[in-house]
Amino acid sequence: MIPVTIFAGRKLAVVGAGLSGLATARALQAGGADVVVWDDKEAGRAQAAEAGFPVEDLGQADFGAFAALVLAPGIPLTHPEPHWSVKKARAAGIEVIGDVELFFRARAAAGAGCKVIVITGTNGKSTTTALTAHLLESAGRDVALGGNIGNAVLNLAPFAPGMIYVLELSSYQIDLTPSLKPDAAALLNITPDHLDRHGSLAGYASVKARVFAQLGADGTAVIGIDDAPCRAIAETLDGPYAVKHVAIGRTVRNGVWAADATLFETDDGNEVARVDLTGIGSLRGAHNWQTAATAYALARSQGVDAPALREGLRSFGGLAHRMEQVARAGKVLFVNDSKATNADAAGKALGSFDNIYWIVGGVAKDGGLGGLEPFYPRIARAYLIGEAAEAFADQLGDAVPHTACGTLARAVEQAAEDASRSGGDEPVVLLSPACASFDQYANFVERGDAFRKLVMQRNGVTSLTG
Repeated sequence: MIPVTIFAGRKLAVVGAGLSGLATARALQAGGADVVVWDDKEAGRAQAAEAGFPVEDLGQADFGAFAALVLAPGIPLTHPEPHWSVKKARAAGIEVIGDVELFFRARAAAGAGCKVIVITGTNGKSTTTALTAHLLESAGRDVALGGNIGNAVLNLAPFAPGMIYVLELSSYQIDLTPSLKPDAAALLNITPDHLDRHGSLAGYASVKARVFAQLGADGTAVIGIDDAPCRAIAETLDGPYAVKHVAIGRTVRNGVWAADATLFETDDGNEVARVDLTGIGSLRGAHNWQTAATAYALARSQGVDAPALREGLRSFGGLAHRMEQVARAGKVLFVNDSKATNADAAGKALGSFDNIYWIVGGVAKDGGLGGLEPFYPRIARAYLIGEAAEAFADQLGDAVPHTACGTLARAVEQAAEDASRSGGDEPVVLLSPACASFDQYANFVERGDAFRKLVMQRNGVTSLTG
């Protein structure tokens, strides 16, 4: 835990009693602050009380008594309208911040010789963050991994010389962090997302761009330039820091680009290193080449040399539920991509394999399978599950052979049997649902865990996940 001492002896309100909210309250208390907690949900209030924090109905509170309001990132700050607690804080003239802001202020106060790397973007943040941390750790660096990836920033190890904090940040977290000042930052990509919380794509992009706003002369900005919003941001990066571009399928003058499962590092137009990604199962597909290129550039910014990064990339196991290679049974590969909750995400997996026995369905997003037509030739058969099965059968029509299975268990059974009889190379049983899970599972994690369990119960299966 990182004790936050900068508010010692002062009273603060923490709104939102989830993982980050309770970590915040704990860190502030440890630093000597007087903390009260509120959550709009009864279950959250009960959780805070059980953890030993004072729970106060802030709807009746005098916000002038608080030094600051610390808001959980999932609570609206601006759009579609500010949360009631934000309105009260602004009326009282007190600041509204988040736990990541406390992290950066505490770091500045500590004066510790540690570094912070921040990764954001619409897609691929978690894998890039995990890979960056892995590359640094495999090169012998002391690393703390957290943020939006699951471990609240204030739960990380206290600041220490030589430590590198690798943080995944969402746009919500960035919006609550005016003192965001990393030593290196990466923006992967921008596609329309969370527009209800930022008002427009332009508003969303402007929040993402803040990761670079306070980079110092020794800092490094790493930015993907394969989408128009990021290219526009890249053109504005003229600070004193180094700028590294990342691209897929085209060269960059300074940065890292990828093609045909190979990374090329360039400096002033000259190639200085290349890394072959062939055979690294956790980094299959062009979207994962972008992940690898970004993590490579970030690790290089911390002084890790190319040979060490080659070794680190080859030992990366990937993240659960994200094109996770679960097991093999003979020539059949089983892949858990349960995190693919929309068509765009599923397309990344479909584009990474051939001879696919595709398990798809759940609660469909707008457009259903629209946009996946170019991948249909790769699909041997689709196995439809959940609420979307009938609609997906209509969308697939005669273009893709398909079977209505209803349940994941039935889909795994049929897909595995069909794949085992395939005459093609490396048949892949792929769970990439292009749907939310809520009709049959609480979340994508539960769905992916169920897939893994069903696969491992089959005869002749060899685990690939340890």
